[in-house]
Amino acid sequence: MTTNTRARRWATAGTGLVLALSLAACGGNVGGGSSDAAEYPDGPVTILVGADPGGSTDLIARAAAEGMSDDLGVAVTVENRPGANGALSLEELAGEEPNGQTLAIFNGSLAYITPFAVSEDEAVSIEDYEVVRGLSLDDYVLVTAPDSGFTTVEDLANAGRPITFGTTGVGTGSQLSQELLFNQAGIEATSVPFDGGAPTLTAVLGGQVDVGSIQLGEAIEQIEAGELTPIVTFAEERPSYLPDTPTAIEAGYDAPVQQSRALVAPQGTPAEVVDRLNQALDATFATEAYQQFNEDNQLTAWEVDGAQVTEEYTSNLEKYRALIEQYGINLGAEQ
Repeated sequence: MTTNTRARRWATAGTGLVLALSLAACGGNVGGGSSDAAEYPDGPVTILVGADPGGSTDLIARAAAEGMSDDLGVAVTVENRPGANGALSLEELAGEEPNGQTLAIFNGSLAYITPFAVSEDEAVSIEDYEVVRGLSLDDYVLVTAPDSGFTTVEDLANAGRPITFGTTGVGTGSQLSQELLFNQAGIEATSVPFDGGAPTLTAVLGGQVDVGSIQLGEAIEQIEAGELTPIVTFAEERPSYLPDTPTAIEAGYDAPVQQSRALVAPQGTPAEVVDRLNQALDATFATEAYQQFNEDNQLTAWEVDGAQVTEEYTSNLEKYRALIEQYGINLGAEQ
């Protein structure tokens, strides 16, 4: 599978990740933490990931953990807490001591897409966390199996039958990107939610669904191998990794949707600790290994400060609210 190949790519970047994975199997914050920011870090640091091992979010966390461990001088381990599109891991983080010993990856879709698919008390707000730093952006691409005969949005519109589209889950960017496209194009389509990118990819390859919106890093190898046909990307501009595929915007549809990821800490984490974490991330971002990881996985660096992350997530929430209301889109589980 794609994710296994990508995991092997990153494993060649260094042996430190093997150590981090071994430590992760032993548990989280061994040795506890200190409220004194001057002593930070006081033992191993844990990064919670609300997804299974091997996917984009997991690999990004492990790449960041590798470099941060070198700079902080302690083990930085990754622990997977899949569930609710990542919300379970953030719920766990909210209950941790605000000392910087436990962190989490925040998927942007949780802040600006998922709130339209769940009840108000289930929605996650970026403002409930101390945002350390933005990490990267991942573009979605609409793909189909070559034998489907679809190569353009017009082909889908002229299919003469309803279209089935796979999503990586309810309330995700994968779902919203396709809902926006099909509503604007007047295409009758039915969503089929899966639990993540890998099963969605498998469903498209196997013809279980006509098309699916998948993160570019998870689909690029099959695209390059001719096993998938890209129809449009949902980036604002053509990604350098897929220069010959038009964007949905170029095709005439207002459907810019990207996944973004940031590193967050519990609310109330001291500023000095956040500053030290940023220092570790600066050192990580500057390494050749981390830059190569982004390139290998078709990720765009988005290494902005915490204030900009919060501002952009809040802006995206309002932007998507307007689009969802304009086109009467329902992102809930019942379609």
